Amino acid sequence: MKLHTGKLYWPSTLPDASTYPALSQELQCEVLVVGGGVGGALCAYLLAERGVDTVLVERDRIAGGSTLASTGLLQYASDKPLTSMIHTFGEKPAVHFYRLSRNALEQLKQIASKLDGSARFTERSTIYLASSEQDVDALQEECGRLSRLGFPAVWWSAGDIADRFPFQAPGAIYTKGDAEMNPYTFVHGILREAARQGVRIFEHSPMHGSQRDEGGRIRCRCGGGTVTAQHVIWATGYEAQQFKKESGAHFRASYVIVTEPVASLNSWYEKSLIWETARPYLYMRTTPDGRIIAGGLDEVLSSGELPAGREIRQSERLLEEIHKRFPDQDHLSVSYAWGAVFGESRDGLPFIGPHPNFPGFYFLEGYGGNGTVCSMIGAEMIVDQLTGTRREDMAIFSLTRTTKPVPTPPK
Repeated sequence: MKLHTGKLYWPSTLPDASTYPALSQELQCEVLVVGGGVGGALCAYLLAERGVDTVLVERDRIAGGSTLASTGLLQYASDKPLTSMIHTFGEKPAVHFYRLSRNALEQLKQIASKLDGSARFTERSTIYLASSEQDVDALQEECGRLSRLGFPAVWWSAGDIADRFPFQAPGAIYTKGDAEMNPYTFVHGILREAARQGVRIFEHSPMHGSQRDEGGRIRCRCGGGTVTAQHVIWATGYEAQQFKKESGAHFRASYVIVTEPVASLNSWYEKSLIWETARPYLYMRTTPDGRIIAGGLDEVLSSGELPAGREIRQSERLLEEIHKRFPDQDHLSVSYAWGAVFGESRDGLPFIGPHPNFPGFYFLEGYGGNGTVCSMIGAEMIVDQLTGTRREDMAIFSLTRTTKPVPTPPK
């Protein structure tokens, strides 16, 4: 599956990215991680922190898949509002998921704080705009519920928004404590640290197949060699669909632009992350070198593949949205534009955990617009499980769950 088309921004921020050899020998380890994106990198990092003998293999280049197309917005709030989550799953599981997300965001910040320069995060506030008057009541209800349950959320009226931004909206939820990041430098940063702690990393080493030996260990053919492990973590993101179909998942095309550097962003309150209630929604952020990133305009993948060149037309529409909201930036032009495959689950949750058809394997599939946060949740859960801490709440994200499960987290 081709995951992105167009001109990507993040590689330009790290032209001397680390490279790793292709696997050509026979190795043994406790855990094999398949996938060199954010999910696999987080798993490898946590395993290294706990002293687990780990090998990571990537079929192409490290951080070269969905990570390259990510826009690096990190929020505790899911694409599916807490109120809607409660209606689907019940209050305890829904609130538990939101708390897991908030904790995962804090853990990501802690990990990033130990890394060098560009791999670190920048804390940001978030503005979640009501796209129309019809959305105000539901958004205000969501804000009240979040606040009552201890999540950072403050209601802004139309006047509050007009006092801080050059555009208008009928209302918004304002939150503190979210973040923005460079996903490319982050993945390379945590894998450099994992390698320093003993993780063996290989690029251009696709997994061709596996078999279990009499002792229950899994022998995997990867690149030109093999890795024999007690457990395998499959963290290839959306490409896991080619290995194991998820009936509860579907894919869309999403589009992103990055502008030329801006002389001044004084009209952008706190350089907040911006998104909205419309579906599909528009979202915006800034970069350390003063650019604006805008994304959205999601479409169904009608042919199952990204349409070639579609990002050019969509980039014009995204630039118009920036001009509309920030009239002082009406001179801006687009420097980078791309389209990317975006996976969603039907119930709004990622897929995390074992599968009865694949003994010894754990899967980490961070579906949804909050994929990095969900990858942190999944990495911690799987590594906990492999190192002796039972995570009964992993059932919330079961790969065999029904369309509308009502799991119960531990008390």
